[in-house]
Amino acid sequence: MTEAHIEHPTDEELPGLRGTAPFILAGLSGGHGVFHWFSQSFFVMLPEVVATFGLNGLQVGSVATTREVVSGIIALPGGVVTDMLRRHWGLVLAVCMALFGLGWLLMGIAPVYPVLLLGMAVVAAAASMWHLPATAALSRRFVNRRGSALSVHGVGGNIGDVLGPALTGVLLLSLSWRGILSIYAAVPLFLAFVVFWAFRDIGRTGSQDARPAGFREQMSNTRQSFNEHPRLWGIMAVAGLRGMANVAFLPFLALYLGLDEELGLGNALLGLHIALLVGVGVAATPVTGYISDRFGRKLVLIPGMLGLCTLTALLVPFGEGIGLIIILALMGTFLFSDQPILTAAALDVVGDRVAASTLGVFSFSRFVLAASSPLIAGRLFDTQGIESTFFYISGIYLLGTIVLLFVPLAGQRKKDD
Repeated sequence: MTEAHIEHPTDEELPGLRGTAPFILAGLSGGHGVFHWFSQSFFVMLPEVVATFGLNGLQVGSVATTREVVSGIIALPGGVVTDMLRRHWGLVLAVCMALFGLGWLLMGIAPVYPVLLLGMAVVAAAASMWHLPATAALSRRFVNRRGSALSVHGVGGNIGDVLGPALTGVLLLSLSWRGILSIYAAVPLFLAFVVFWAFRDIGRTGSQDARPAGFREQMSNTRQSFNEHPRLWGIMAVAGLRGMANVAFLPFLALYLGLDEELGLGNALLGLHIALLVGVGVAATPVTGYISDRFGRKLVLIPGMLGLCTLTALLVPFGEGIGLIIILALMGTFLFSDQPILTAAALDVVGDRVAASTLGVFSFSRFVLAASSPLIAGRLFDTQGIESTFFYISGIYLLGTIVLLFVPLAGQRKKDD
């Protein structure tokens, strides 16, 4: 199959505007931005949530752990089912968007802490399932520009990461966190109809198998892919370690910025600091994706992981004033740009028929490694202080860098592989 066929399909295969590559890339990236807008905004509201329910560090970690556990549980069978339901990807995406809104509504009206966790579970399930068909569709459509396409998709998330915390910090000046979540919940519920219209044919294009694979056959195909390509295990380990560090970093950074008496940041400044962290990624992510397509994944991944290790540790001695601003800006260069490249590195190896299944396995492995990480970070926060939490996260980034050094990554995968 040629590149022209993949990236410039005929009108018969992909009808009208909805079938064009820019529309698909922009639409899926925009949807990704909605998920990140609300998810990242919750970290700005976290100090208010802590005050409402009287949470300690371990309970804060449990919120993040709930998200990781549910994401992992959903991802493994979800990836296989997503590959089986390729012709219905549009409906899957629309249902995910609607569930996302319902989850935030549940969190906004939660009377007690366990209901808050239940709402987070619904949010996590919706976000986990959205990423599988969205990423698989982009990987399938942009085979020779996979790193760039997935990085642009990541930029959509980064834009949400920037705008969400900044706006939420301002809204907290006049609204309660419950009021904001109730407003935010209405947006995905409306967008679910738009998503279905935009992407109802996204999985029905290109070559189709004569007979859709059953669940057992799809699982067998996925196992065969991992057996044939042992490097997938190494990429998966790096992704899991990265997930351990990231899932612990963001909530406890928010607590550090929002609750530390010496910093004295209000809600608006807290939102702006988190917006700065991810805002740099809007520019950095497509650049790193392009570099990884042209010159190799490791050229971007290894400096990025090592940089995160160093900068997280530097938050201990320099985590205030201008030093804090510089560190957060530098961290933004790497914090969100490496995930699309790790995903591209895995999809360089596997075929289209198990793309979503592979992503599901990766998400599940991330859960296995990352589920306990916020709890560990929360325990360190309660007993030793935020410094020990930052050192713990820095150490995980270092371990991920060491593992990555020994993982042979494939070059750009050709279409006739």
